[in-house]
Amino acid sequence: MLTIDGLSRRFGAKIAVDDVSLDVSRGAFVGIIGRSGAGKSTLLRMINRLQEPSSGRILCEGRDVTALSGAALRDWRQSCAMIFQQFNLVGRLDVLTNVLMGRLNHVGQTRSLLKLWSAEDKAIALSALEQFDIASLAAQRAESLSGGQQQRVAIARALVQEPKIILADEPIASLDPRNTRIVMDALQRINRHYGITVVCNLHSLDLARSYCDRLVGMAQGRVVFDGAPADLTDDVARDLYGIESGDVLDGHTPVPVPAPALPAAAFA
Repeated sequence: MLTIDGLSRRFGAKIAVDDVSLDVSRGAFVGIIGRSGAGKSTLLRMINRLQEPSSGRILCEGRDVTALSGAALRDWRQSCAMIFQQFNLVGRLDVLTNVLMGRLNHVGQTRSLLKLWSAEDKAIALSALEQFDIASLAAQRAESLSGGQQQRVAIARALVQEPKIILADEPIASLDPRNTRIVMDALQRINRHYGITVVCNLHSLDLARSYCDRLVGMAQGRVVFDGAPADLTDDVARDLYGIESGDVLDGHTPVPVPAPALPAAAFA
């Protein structure tokens, strides 16, 4: 589905991502792991074209993503939704409107600016909020919510884009253990129920092992491990994380429980 071919990004003399090549299959849940500064965030931002590659290509189903511009680039970002560490919600707007922003590429900017959302769009947004148990918060300002609630709103916004791929950049970095589990369970349900490919940057190795079906380890901008979670031994992890290995091998991450089936609703 997604092919990353020799992708690099330089910032002056610094190489943030160095000749990365990966193939990601449809419906996979891939965890990108590694210490801070390994190039994980830069890689995801290049896939979404928020950061321009210095060299290399990104292909999706044979289409050269790195060559897209204008409306074609907007279409790509709609089909490749991004979830950020700091949520990127508009705090002064209510939750429902924040989720409806994910429909921008479906309804057009003029209609969205005038808040001319159709009944169908509102139903889709409310359905997404219901799936994450936060429909009751639809009328509240986003800035009034807890961090875990805000991240669930961000995931709902990504879901209503009707994407093929979700890129999650350290989505649980600022959350407590309970909300960490809630958010990771939400991403897992989206992956399993809708077959949406998820590529997720994670610092916690225990979380990555629990939720992902494939792990890609990065160090100094390069891929140094690519395989199943069971193949990533503690010894390999210590080589990957160095002195940070004690932080990621804490053994306290909760194991996910089986996720209940979600109603297909408007996303079938």
